[in-house]
This record gives sequence, C-alpha cells and structure tokens, in this order.
Amino acid sequence: MSDIHNETVAPAVERDVTDLVLQDILTGMLPAGTWLKQIDLERRYDCTRPEVRRALDRLSQKRLVEHVPNRGYHVYQPDGRRAQEISDIRVILETAIADQMVANAKPDSIETLRGLARHFDDMTQNGTVLEHYEANLAFHKELLLLAGNQELVDLISEIRQRTSSAPVSQWRTRARVEQSAREHHLMIDALEAGDTAELRRLIEAHIRQTARLGQR
Repeated sequence: MSDIHNETVAPAVERDVTDLVLQDILTGMLPAGTWLKQIDLERRYDCTRPEVRRALDRLSQKRLVEHVPNRGYHVYQPDGRRAQEISDIRVILETAIADQMVANAKPDSIETLRGLARHFDDMTQNGTVLEHYEANLAFHKELLLLAGNQELVDLISEIRQRTSSAPVSQWRTRARVEQSAREHHLMIDALEAGDTAELRRLIEAHIRQTARLGQR
C-alpha cells in the first residue's frame, strides 16, 4: 500500500476537509490502499487535527476509507469478487420488493422521488462530490422505503456500504453521470406506470452496471 503524497493542496473556499479528501480519492491523487496519515493531511490541506479526524471518521462511516485499529486509516481497497457477490445479494433483495414498491407508489411518493432525482441532477452540475454522493443515497433510500419494510431498507443500506469508494468513482465520466440520472427517472416512470417487470429490469441493470465497473 502506498503512502500519501506530501505536496500541499490549498484549501478551497467554503469546502470542508471531508470533501477535499474525497476529491483527491476521486481524481486518483489518493489511490486505493493509500495510508492517510493525519499529520500529512494537516499539511496537505492546511487544516487542524480535529478537522482531519472528523473528515476521516465521516468517510470511514461511508466506507470510503477504512480504519485499521492501531494503524490508522487508508483509502478503501476494492475487492472485485466481494463487490460482485454483494451486488448479487442486492439484486436478489431489491428486485424481490419491486412489486411492493409499485403497490405503495402514490402520487405524493412519486413526486418526492422526482424531486430527489432532480436534486441528484442539480448536484451533478452544482454540488460537491460528497453532496452528489449523498443525493444518490437519498434517492435510493426513498425508493426502497416504498416497500414498507424499514428493516430491509437498513439491511440493504448496510450491505451496499460493504463495497468500495466506488459510489463516487462511478461518476468519473460525464456519460456515466448522465446514465445514472436517466436510470433514476426511468425507475420513477416504471413506478408511475405500475410496471413491476420494468422496474425489476431497471433496478438490476442499475446495480449490475456499477458492479461491472467495480462500483457501489
């Protein structure tokens, strides 16, 4: 595993350390496996130790970095086989509840989802990387809540966090960003049309595509 680069990065206005670290992970400045030494991060981002700790804890909670007791933090190292197996589990669980989602999709819930999909679109253009990532999570959580089973939603949310930092790296290209956005809107269309088969197809395609790229 590599060590963090020592060059200093000037902090951007109104951006916190969490997003600065995340941007560097996304651009490859901090590759998978890089150990994130707190003193180096202080120098790199010209910030304080508490700011660094908060950023690492936040990213660790999202499984974007990994905390190793008595050693520190490193950028999450993806495991292709594990990611594929987790995607298989997600496909089984999420397609299995498509009929409940369709049955429970009322006009107000459809409108809520459309608002979240538009928010994801807006964050694509105007948000930080972390805001974009969180907008995606918010859309998928609301979609799953239509199944009416909070325990299942929590289980799926926990499972999806077992993969790598790829939930953000999936948007390295404009084409992938636009495809994710289209897929969100198509899922809503399927819900509104009461088309369970199409919703299942879209959910599986959405998960499989990111899995092929080692993502989500």
